[in-house]
Amino acid sequence: MVILGAGPAGLVLANLLRANGIDCVVLERADRTHLGARARAGFLAANTVRILERHGLAEGLHRHGREHATCEFRTEDGRFRLDYGSLGRGERHTVYPQQDLVTDLLARYLADGGRLCFGTEALAVLDADSAQPSVTAREADGRPVRWRARYVAGCDGRHGAARRSLPTGAIRRYHRDHQVSWLGLLTEAPPSMDAVGYAVHERGFAGHMARTPEVTRYYLQCERGSSPGLWSEERIWDELALRMRATDYGPLNRGSIVQRTVVDLQSDVLEPLRHGALFLAGDAASLLSPSAAKGANLAVLEAELLAEALVDDLVHGDRAGLARYSERCLAHVWRAQEFSQWMIRLLHAAPGAHDASSFHNSLRRSRIEALRTSRSQQHWFAEHYVGV
Repeated sequence: MVILGAGPAGLVLANLLRANGIDCVVLERADRTHLGARARAGFLAANTVRILERHGLAEGLHRHGREHATCEFRTEDGRFRLDYGSLGRGERHTVYPQQDLVTDLLARYLADGGRLCFGTEALAVLDADSAQPSVTAREADGRPVRWRARYVAGCDGRHGAARRSLPTGAIRRYHRDHQVSWLGLLTEAPPSMDAVGYAVHERGFAGHMARTPEVTRYYLQCERGSSPGLWSEERIWDELALRMRATDYGPLNRGSIVQRTVVDLQSDVLEPLRHGALFLAGDAASLLSPSAAKGANLAVLEAELLAEALVDDLVHGDRAGLARYSERCLAHVWRAQEFSQWMIRLLHAAPGAHDASSFHNSLRRSRIEALRTSRSQQHWFAEHYVGV
């Protein structure tokens, strides 16, 4: 088995295959230092924690992760909190930075004798519709290399070799650009509230997400095409304080901004998630906006489903799981996409003509009021917010 990409999907898959005696190799274009420092999402759903626990991969998150079950909405009509951990299915998130999870999974895989080629960029998947697929790659020193395997798992993101290797017409792509952009900020500052903060403001959305006791992620809606370095730190903090209504609800803890990136909110799904011997998982399979906080959680779920199907085939000679892999994953993907769409509409003004925008904004205000006052709406939100 050749696995492209050492993110959550690739490393969970590699660990599960290794534990079942299936030989595999992971090709990762980054070096080990960069891989362990690549800051990404940090909210693990209850089902993700259960998967990691089931396979003995949860030691780090149990030691350093923190349970979280509250979110706060701030709007022109005031603020309100939802204790979503006591609503819906009564499930909570575990806050554990993705780079820490990747570090844990990587250490476990290597300690168990797993093979991982750092600095190796996969270039193409060849002959995926045959019994002998292969992967061409370029090693860290520039030398070409070719790997052959029974199956290939594309866990290398939306711009990786797996997607690029799909023949025209073999896969259908669903894509939507939401015409919303966020400035994503990682700050060396303690959280300013004990909840995830969603601020809806006439100047645009602002978000507050704790990562550790010393690090907080913020999001700030910005104009499409903005440069990450366009705003000064002072301007960023002032704008966050304005949109989060710090004058009314308390000041933000300020600190150095150590990472900036502009995120264009887009949705992307491929169907099916298999072409012959090539299987897609993680961001190679689908892309969600960060408003839903489900990307890494879908990746872990898909990795477990693919591992189970591969074990059934390679160990027990049963290919039924591989035949159903795409269908099973896509049921979860589209459910996550639906909730992501709902969150985008809830948090952002509509682009376009004034009349259409005013109509949307009135609907948005009504949705927020329903979320504040309707118990059934709160239960629905909690189930979909934590569920995968």
